[in-house]
Amino acid sequence: MTEHMGAAGGAGGGRWVPGDRILWRYRDNASPRIHICRPVTVVQDTDELLAVWMAPGTECVKPVLVDGTSVHEEPLETRYTKARRTTTSRWFGTGVLKLARPGEPWSVWLFWEPGWRFKNWYINLEEPRARWVGGVDSQDHFLDIAVAPDRRWMWLDEDEFAQARRVGLVGERQAEGVREAGLAAVRTVEAWGAPFADGWEDWRPDPHWGVPDLPDDWDRTPAHMTT
Repeated sequence: MTEHMGAAGGAGGGRWVPGDRILWRYRDNASPRIHICRPVTVVQDTDELLAVWMAPGTECVKPVLVDGTSVHEEPLETRYTKARRTTTSRWFGTGVLKLARPGEPWSVWLFWEPGWRFKNWYINLEEPRARWVGGVDSQDHFLDIAVAPDRRWMWLDEDEFAQARRVGLVGERQAEGVREAGLAAVRTVEAWGAPFADGWEDWRPDPHWGVPDLPDDWDRTPAHMTT
């Protein structure tokens, strides 16, 4: 692992401190294999909230088709049935601030345009994150929600969510739970509760943090995990 990666927190109730470098990972929806991994820097880690920063230019792991084609270039009808592998690429554009409350089945991401002009919030519906010494692991639930600066919101990726259901990656009971989680997130938006009302759009990263490295063992199996 790189220096200071996950040094101060993780499983067993420990907490990371600002500046610690951890991994934000997602498992494949068809297997326990990690297929998305993003090195991030801890902004805040409390009983109420984990906040991390993914810097521009971060080397990340992402899934592609076996021939290297981007997943999103594949027609929807075969997008989730063709064989995949992982590759690495640099995060393009501006960085992303990710906010997650323990046990909540979504995380909230903040995006900016160049020059720190706030663009939008993005609610990523996902399995509640499991903590381990090197970071957090989850599984994406396909369906997402965008929230504009004027607080208007809209569902995203409903077509992908429907296709995942058709090919059996999301069961009917799970699909109901995902939609209910989305509606709960929408109620938070409409009430303008945390974290939307907390001023995170005005947050800026410590200029000394730099860009975390992607470790060689990014896909290792954690020995101990907690929620």
